[in-house]
Amino acid sequence: MGLSVKDRGEAVATLRHVHVELMEMLAQWTPSAPEMEVKLLFGEHIWNVAQHADALGKRAHELRLPPQHSLPPVEPYAKLLAQVRAERDTARRLAAFYDALLPGLAKRYRDYLARTDALMDAPTVRILEQMLDIESRMVAQSKTLRSEIPALAKAERAWVDALVEQERRVGNLVATAGS
Repeated sequence: MGLSVKDRGEAVATLRHVHVELMEMLAQWTPSAPEMEVKLLFGEHIWNVAQHADALGKRAHELRLPPQHSLPPVEPYAKLLAQVRAERDTARRLAAFYDALLPGLAKRYRDYLARTDALMDAPTVRILEQMLDIESRMVAQSKTLRSEIPALAKAERAWVDALVEQERRVGNLVATAGS
Protein backbone atom coordinates (compact mmCIF):
# COMPACT_ATOMS: atom_id res chain seq x y z
CA MET A 1 0.00 0.00 0.00
CA GLY A 2 1.27 3.46 -0.89
CA LEU A 3 1.12 6.71 0.99
CA SER A 4 -2.22 8.46 1.53
CA VAL A 5 -3.00 11.67 -0.32
CA LYS A 6 -2.53 13.52 2.98
CA ASP A 7 0.89 11.91 3.53
CA ARG A 8 1.96 12.69 -0.03
CA GLY A 9 0.75 16.28 0.21
CA GLU A 10 2.57 16.90 3.49
CA ALA A 11 5.79 15.38 2.13
CA VAL A 12 5.63 17.40 -1.08
CA ALA A 13 4.79 20.64 0.77
CA THR A 14 7.70 20.03 3.16
CA LEU A 15 10.11 19.41 0.29
CA ARG A 16 8.84 22.60 -1.32
CA HIS A 17 9.63 24.55 1.85
CA VAL A 18 13.12 23.03 1.96
CA HIS A 19 13.75 23.97 -1.67
CA VAL A 20 12.63 27.55 -1.10
CA GLU A 21 15.11 27.65 1.80
CA LEU A 22 17.87 26.22 -0.41
CA MET A 23 17.12 28.77 -3.13
CA GLU A 24 17.25 31.63 -0.63
CA MET A 25 20.46 30.23 0.89
CA LEU A 26 22.24 30.23 -2.47
CA ALA A 27 20.86 33.68 -3.30
CA GLN A 28 22.13 35.02 0.04
CA TRP A 29 25.58 33.54 -0.53
CA THR A 30 26.07 34.68 -4.13
CA PRO A 31 26.96 38.36 -3.52
CA SER A 32 29.52 37.50 -0.83
CA ALA A 33 31.31 34.76 -2.79
CA PRO A 34 34.60 36.32 -3.94
CA GLU A 35 35.10 33.86 -6.82
CA MET A 36 33.23 34.60 -10.03
CA GLU A 37 33.11 30.85 -10.76
CA VAL A 38 31.21 30.27 -7.52
CA LYS A 39 28.80 33.09 -8.32
CA LEU A 40 28.09 31.49 -11.71
CA LEU A 41 27.60 28.05 -10.15
CA PHE A 42 25.24 29.43 -7.52
CA GLY A 43 23.33 31.43 -10.13
CA GLU A 44 22.56 28.36 -12.22
CA HIS A 45 21.70 26.34 -9.14
CA ILE A 46 19.38 29.02 -7.75
CA TRP A 47 17.37 28.63 -10.94
CA ASN A 48 17.38 24.81 -10.69
CA VAL A 49 16.23 24.83 -7.07
CA ALA A 50 13.59 27.46 -7.83
CA GLN A 51 12.21 25.24 -10.59
CA HIS A 52 12.08 22.34 -8.14
CA ALA A 53 10.25 24.45 -5.56
CA ASP A 54 7.76 25.54 -8.21
CA ALA A 55 7.11 21.99 -9.43
CA LEU A 56 6.64 20.79 -5.85
CA GLY A 57 4.28 23.70 -5.15
CA LYS A 58 2.13 22.84 -8.16
CA ARG A 59 2.10 19.20 -7.12
CA ALA A 60 1.06 20.15 -3.58
CA HIS A 61 -2.00 21.83 -5.07
CA GLU A 62 -2.82 18.68 -7.02
CA LEU A 63 -2.66 16.84 -3.70
CA ARG A 64 -5.50 18.99 -2.28
CA LEU A 65 -3.38 21.72 -0.68
CA PRO A 66 -3.36 25.43 -1.55
CA PRO A 67 -1.22 26.39 -4.57
CA GLN A 68 2.51 26.63 -3.76
CA HIS A 69 1.79 25.42 -0.22
CA SER A 70 4.81 24.92 2.04
CA LEU A 71 5.15 23.15 5.36
CA PRO A 72 8.24 23.79 7.48
CA PRO A 73 10.32 20.69 8.17
CA VAL A 74 10.85 19.26 11.63
CA GLU A 75 12.80 21.55 13.95
CA PRO A 76 16.15 19.68 13.83
CA TYR A 77 16.22 19.98 10.03
CA ALA A 78 15.22 23.64 10.14
CA LYS A 79 18.11 24.21 12.57
CA LEU A 80 20.50 22.38 10.24
CA LEU A 81 19.43 24.60 7.33
CA ALA A 82 19.92 27.71 9.47
CA GLN A 83 23.34 26.48 10.59
CA VAL A 84 24.47 25.90 7.00
CA ARG A 85 22.97 29.18 5.83
CA ALA A 86 24.98 31.08 8.46
CA GLU A 87 28.29 29.65 7.21
CA ARG A 88 30.69 32.39 6.02
CA ASP A 89 33.53 30.44 4.38
CA THR A 90 33.02 29.62 0.68
CA ALA A 91 34.72 26.22 0.86
CA ARG A 92 32.56 25.23 3.82
CA ARG A 93 29.43 26.55 2.10
CA LEU A 94 30.16 24.42 -0.95
CA ALA A 95 30.88 21.32 1.13
CA ALA A 96 27.80 21.76 3.32
CA PHE A 97 25.45 22.34 0.40
CA TYR A 98 26.82 19.85 -2.13
CA ASP A 99 28.30 17.14 0.12
CA ALA A 100 25.75 17.12 2.96
CA LEU A 101 22.42 18.75 2.10
CA LEU A 102 21.88 17.64 -1.51
CA PRO A 103 23.02 14.02 -1.00
CA GLY A 104 20.84 13.84 2.11
CA LEU A 105 17.86 15.05 0.12
CA ALA A 106 18.61 12.56 -2.67
CA LYS A 107 18.38 9.74 -0.13
CA ARG A 108 15.08 11.16 1.11
CA TYR A 109 13.69 11.28 -2.46
CA ARG A 110 14.69 7.64 -2.98
CA ASP A 111 13.08 6.66 0.33
CA TYR A 112 9.87 8.43 -0.70
CA LEU A 113 9.92 6.73 -4.11
CA ALA A 114 10.28 3.35 -2.40
CA ARG A 115 7.26 4.03 -0.17
CA THR A 116 4.83 5.54 -2.64
CA ASP A 117 2.63 3.87 -5.23
CA ALA A 118 4.31 4.75 -8.54
CA LEU A 119 1.01 4.63 -10.44
CA MET A 120 -1.17 6.57 -7.99
CA ASP A 121 1.59 9.11 -7.33
CA ALA A 122 3.08 9.25 -10.84
CA PRO A 123 3.40 13.06 -11.00
CA THR A 124 5.39 13.17 -7.76
CA VAL A 125 7.52 10.25 -8.93
CA ARG A 126 8.37 12.13 -12.16
CA ILE A 127 9.19 15.33 -10.27
CA LEU A 128 11.47 13.55 -7.79
CA GLU A 129 13.21 11.56 -10.52
CA GLN A 130 13.92 14.79 -12.42
CA MET A 131 15.15 16.41 -9.22
CA LEU A 132 17.48 13.45 -8.56
CA ASP A 133 18.96 13.85 -12.03
CA ILE A 134 19.40 17.62 -11.87
CA GLU A 135 20.67 17.70 -8.30
CA SER A 136 23.22 14.95 -9.04
CA ARG A 137 24.49 17.15 -11.88
CA MET A 138 24.66 20.08 -9.47
CA VAL A 139 26.81 18.00 -7.11
CA ALA A 140 29.06 16.93 -10.00
CA GLN A 141 29.46 20.55 -11.15
CA SER A 142 30.49 21.58 -7.64
CA LYS A 143 33.06 18.78 -7.49
CA THR A 144 34.48 19.84 -10.86
CA LEU A 145 34.74 23.45 -9.68
CA ARG A 146 36.45 22.40 -6.45
CA SER A 147 38.94 20.28 -8.38
CA GLU A 148 39.73 23.25 -10.64
CA ILE A 149 40.12 25.68 -7.72
CA PRO A 150 41.68 23.67 -4.87
CA ALA A 151 41.16 26.44 -2.31
CA LEU A 152 37.42 25.74 -2.63
CA ALA A 153 37.96 22.13 -1.52
CA LYS A 154 39.51 22.98 1.85
CA ALA A 155 36.53 22.26 4.13
CA GLU A 156 37.51 19.96 6.97
CA ARG A 157 36.34 16.40 6.26
CA ALA A 158 35.41 15.79 9.91
CA TRP A 159 33.17 18.87 9.86
CA VAL A 160 31.45 17.73 6.65
CA ASP A 161 31.03 14.21 8.06
CA ALA A 162 29.42 15.70 11.18
CA LEU A 163 26.94 17.62 9.01
CA VAL A 164 26.13 14.48 7.04
CA GLU A 165 25.50 12.62 10.29
CA GLN A 166 23.41 15.49 11.67
CA GLU A 167 21.30 15.43 8.49
CA ARG A 168 20.91 11.65 8.63
CA ARG A 169 19.82 11.68 12.28
CA VAL A 170 16.90 13.97 11.53
CA GLY A 171 14.82 11.11 10.14
CA ASN A 172 11.47 12.13 8.71
CA LEU A 173 11.39 15.77 7.54
CA VAL A 174 7.62 16.09 7.75
CA ALA A 175 6.42 17.78 10.92
CA THR A 176 3.20 16.14 12.00
CA ALA A 177 0.90 16.93 14.89
CA GLY A 178 2.84 14.41 17.00
CA SER A 179 6.31 15.83 16.19
